[in-house]
Amino acid sequence: MRSQPPRLLAATLLVALVAVPPAAAAADYERVLNGGFDTGTADPWWSGAGVTNRVTGGELCASVTGGTTNPWDALIGQNGVPFESGQSYTFSFDAHATTAQPVTAAAGESVSPYRGIASQTFTLSPTSQHFTFTFTSTLDFPDAGNGQVAFQLGGQTFDNTICVDNVSVVGGVKPPGGVTPIPTKKVQVDLVAYAPSLPKRATLVSTATSPQPWALKNSAGVTVATGQSVPKGADATSGDSVHQIDFSSYDTPGTGYTLTVGEDSSFPFDISADAFKRLRYDSLAFFYHQRSGTPIEAQYVGAEYARPAGHVNVAPNQGDNNVPCRADLACGYTLDVRGGWYDAGDHGKYVVNGGIATWQLLNAYERAVRVGDATAYRDGAMNIPEKSNGVPDLLDEARWEVDFLLKMQAPDGMAHHKIHDVNWTALPTRPELDDQARRLSPTSTAATLNLAAVAAQASRLWKTVDATYSTTLLTAARKAYAAAKANPAKLADPNDGTGGGAYSDDTVSDEFYWAASELYATTGDASYRTDVTSSPHYKAASLNRGGFHWGGTAPLGDITLALAPNGLPASDVAAIKSAFATVADQHLTAMSSMGYAAPYDNSSAGYVWGSNSSVLNNATVLALAHDFTGAAKYRDGVFEALHYLLGRNPLSTSYVAGYGDQAVRNVHHRFWAHQNDPTLPTAPAGSLAGGPNSALQDPIAQRLLVGCPQQRCWVDDIGAYSVNEVAINWNSSLAWVSGWAAEKSAVVTPASDCQVGFTAHRWPDGLSAQVQITNTGTKPWTAWTLGFALPGTQRVTAGWSATWTQTGRDVSAASMSWNGKVDPGKSVSIGFNGSGSGADPAAFSVNGKACKTG
Repeated sequence: MRSQPPRLLAATLLVALVAVPPAAAAADYERVLNGGFDTGTADPWWSGAGVTNRVTGGELCASVTGGTTNPWDALIGQNGVPFESGQSYTFSFDAHATTAQPVTAAAGESVSPYRGIASQTFTLSPTSQHFTFTFTSTLDFPDAGNGQVAFQLGGQTFDNTICVDNVSVVGGVKPPGGVTPIPTKKVQVDLVAYAPSLPKRATLVSTATSPQPWALKNSAGVTVATGQSVPKGADATSGDSVHQIDFSSYDTPGTGYTLTVGEDSSFPFDISADAFKRLRYDSLAFFYHQRSGTPIEAQYVGAEYARPAGHVNVAPNQGDNNVPCRADLACGYTLDVRGGWYDAGDHGKYVVNGGIATWQLLNAYERAVRVGDATAYRDGAMNIPEKSNGVPDLLDEARWEVDFLLKMQAPDGMAHHKIHDVNWTALPTRPELDDQARRLSPTSTAATLNLAAVAAQASRLWKTVDATYSTTLLTAARKAYAAAKANPAKLADPNDGTGGGAYSDDTVSDEFYWAASELYATTGDASYRTDVTSSPHYKAASLNRGGFHWGGTAPLGDITLALAPNGLPASDVAAIKSAFATVADQHLTAMSSMGYAAPYDNSSAGYVWGSNSSVLNNATVLALAHDFTGAAKYRDGVFEALHYLLGRNPLSTSYVAGYGDQAVRNVHHRFWAHQNDPTLPTAPAGSLAGGPNSALQDPIAQRLLVGCPQQRCWVDDIGAYSVNEVAINWNSSLAWVSGWAAEKSAVVTPASDCQVGFTAHRWPDGLSAQVQITNTGTKPWTAWTLGFALPGTQRVTAGWSATWTQTGRDVSAASMSWNGKVDPGKSVSIGFNGSGSGADPAAFSVNGKACKTG
């Protein structure tokens, strides 16, 4: 629902009762959105004071409280309707009322001075009738501007219900859409930062067929690097003609850099790893903001974002502590489902979306423990209430949702698909002020397998943290998996979309594979192994450029089998890892021809709802390919994906709130709703917008973006929910990738005088490694000490050409008497044999200074 002023379209409207022929150039352009209410929602129709809108039987029915004086004291309407002065329009609709009364249909201005264009009064009866009138507009309003159509329903002493359908305003000569809602640059860069020692690329929008000179300038405006662009030609996905600019050779950290081509300059950006480290924690802070059932305290989020607990049975909330099933289910019990995360911009909580979101947070931790650096997620690293309880903070945040998933388990072991309001709540609505009744939707096989998978995964990670909780989780996981096998085709209803999203999924073989993989990795039980190896998804058979998402979860099982120790044949695990490298190569090949490089496959469905999360999930595939192979090209691909999201895109926009000079602000959210209510905040830093959606599945996008090239199908508007909503499974993908990038950007921070190359030959329980150390400085070394950390369970057992020592994961290698002197440009080679398993070291230092790798 869009915002509206308190008094709209009053009695000063000009009435045109005589039909006026349309202009010769006019086309049949429909100006009203969702006039047939076929979506099952009222959006973007709003209701004024004393009126409640509901979509029932394919009609918009307004419950009107009696006792008002004027017709305009009770209103329903739609804002943003375009009108052109001097053009003819036909306003038509079907309507009926429980009790006969007059109703006025009106067109005019939605803000002061509320100028009218036309209106006509009709008498409604209990029988539906068709009404129409034609008028000529005297005012100009653009798409999504201040034009409005409304129905005046007041002036009666009695309560009434008035229903309308097939509402239409046809006319005008300007085609809908075709606007660029935000300013763009011709020199497109990451608006935030480029990491030192990693590729730094930008896009120039230009139809020139020859290279164009560019200059990189520091914050003082001094040119520090120059070069020539490379023409790439027309880029259909963005609609731009583009060149590529590569300024990777410049590596001096700093802030406020700009790229300039002729008279055109980019937004400013940094060369620094700091932004990726901040984003790691800001993207995770999103989940504390989204917590249900607990106060969000100012000490953790600031006063602007603090709020009371939502849905805890404090009026007007009807609460989540004893939620019954939907009335048509008659399940015979209620559940206490307090807690968890609100799924997106609404107040619903969904097991299938909560499942993948929680899994990604837990997997970020497990990956860091096994092949990376888990200290970034240690107790006290995040600003949450549990930060001093002795448990890694990332596990604490994930547990908030894991506990909710357990509560959604029915007595028979199945899990309810979702819990949300009976009807869609208005925008904005603070969580603690939501007065809707809450209901459980039916159990489903998909939800049950999500619970089984996440509970098994969590049990594995909590085993050394809280053994009792780990046992509880595994018991729930086993029970859920058994229930799902007993009910293998209980699918969510695709029409269950009133008050919350349907999240229907008609294929659950992927969820069975995922859940079996998690249970096998945790327990080693032969029955789960059989289910894994007999699945059609085994050995990454489903992994492709489409990636993974809440409805396609088989690759999650692959990731666990590749990372967590298990009893599968080494050749099968190697095949899974190889599949990630194969798909990653496909992404890199496709990205090399893009004007704005992003790991995204738009070949079949274009850019879809939540496309930014698809970019990030595919970046996860690239990241794991780097973990599995050590190849730098995959690491570079991950950072290219982040650069696209942070501003190197055709809209010159950072899709992450709080990051960059032109970042998303007005996400679709019922509390972060500043656009509709100035007393409420904008999106907090680290929140990810859904991103371009070429299907245009909301009224604002449909009004503004008709004809948009795929990567331009986005607008920063709170009403544009199909492109600008937030969601836990989108921010979980951002948290996974930004955490990985923060780890890797620290690795490649440049040093002044060293570079280290590391190669290893591995077998299941050991390795032999060769290390080359190069003096890249200007002065000779007289002695050196190499330092690095060995991930996983790896231990140095013997070494050569250095004195080797290891404490925990930390390894040092000190020079011998005969190889301590290394002149500039020269190298020394050393090596070691080791036991255990794990990835290559992430960072190296010489004499305490960080080194480049490669």
